[in-house]
Amino acid sequence: MDDWLRSAAQRRPDHPAVVARGDALTYAQLDAAASRTARRVAALGVGEGDRVATTLPPGLAFAELLHALPRLGAVLVPLDPRAPLRVHAALTVDAPLDGFEADVELRRRIDPDAVHTIIHTSGTTGAAKPVELTYANHHASATASAENLGVEPDDSWLSPLPVHHVGGLAVLLRSAIYATTAVLHERFDATRVKDALGDATLASLVPTMLGRLRDAGLERAPRLRAALLGGGPIPQDLLDWAAETGLPMCPTYGMTETASQIATAPPGRRAAVPLPGAELRIGDDGEILVRGPMVSRGALARDGWLHTGDRGRIDPAGRLHVEGRLKEMIVTGGENVSPIEVEEALLEHPAVVDAGVTGAPDPEWGEAVTAFVVVRGRTDAEQLTAWCRERLGAHKVPKRIELVDSLPRNAAGKLLRTRLLG
Repeated sequence: MDDWLRSAAQRRPDHPAVVARGDALTYAQLDAAASRTARRVAALGVGEGDRVATTLPPGLAFAELLHALPRLGAVLVPLDPRAPLRVHAALTVDAPLDGFEADVELRRRIDPDAVHTIIHTSGTTGAAKPVELTYANHHASATASAENLGVEPDDSWLSPLPVHHVGGLAVLLRSAIYATTAVLHERFDATRVKDALGDATLASLVPTMLGRLRDAGLERAPRLRAALLGGGPIPQDLLDWAAETGLPMCPTYGMTETASQIATAPPGRRAAVPLPGAELRIGDDGEILVRGPMVSRGALARDGWLHTGDRGRIDPAGRLHVEGRLKEMIVTGGENVSPIEVEEALLEHPAVVDAGVTGAPDPEWGEAVTAFVVVRGRTDAEQLTAWCRERLGAHKVPKRIELVDSLPRNAAGKLLRTRLLG
């Protein structure tokens, strides 16, 4: 397999490769910078198979390191700069590299089956786990996404997602494979993202970001042809607003182990369909099982499938409906309750900004459905309880609703459900 960046630089040397903080690198410039960074990393003792950890934020320096390591056969381990994990690595990079460059021969081709990155899961239900993704995994993901969404020569993919999560990293890799432009924001700022959407043709967002863009007054994004929307339940009223505004939202299901998206809905639809090359089925216990060339080999069970831990169903049209985590299912009075179903009901209320639901230990019910809700205005818990009674079965209505200022979410916007109860 050819080096992705070198191929892009040969095809489109003067085309913008990465834009960040108002600065940009063309493919020729990024290619030269990656080779320079590779020689500087080599001068620090890094070689084939070595792990290089980094807490660099989304930006040009991160892109240079990302594309430098394949030229040494080294493995990138991106970490959350706010709370970096302790990992075994030959080198940790927390600032742009300068200094001496080793005189080493850089690789021009890459082994598809070699490990490209080790990315840690988001840790929404427990400790973060390392996932090894190969060049072939990333390439298959990018190819499937291209078949699904198409690729245009002037594509500009906007991402305010962190690069230590697979959703943000995938934007950089896809763009290099396509020889298109990645536009990175170091953090999500609703005003800046709203303005940047005016020039973007593609985007990656999570539902909380889209909600804040609505609150910030986003009215149009004339060039946007698709925006991946994943990482949690999506309120129907948010999708309705996006459709009315002309925003082509594509609800997406994916995870670290699948190198990003593995099922994506057409714009405006809630249910996702598998990407080309991906297979999905539902296990006997309702668990979503997936397999395909984008799935990490180390994540596959003995039966050849990735057991996602998510509960869902596939309708007769082949569309996937995600119903939450199997282990997060609340058992109250002998009845199963999906926290996502309750969250979606709450999020339909016009005053609800955010909602998180979990089961609290209860001597009578075993677990009591408990909701933590962020609201605007003077809406109270009794009103929200009444709202739920009109939309949910009696056993699904929260026994307790607490109004809070914010919910615990990770850098990618995913709800940290295990922290709701403190």
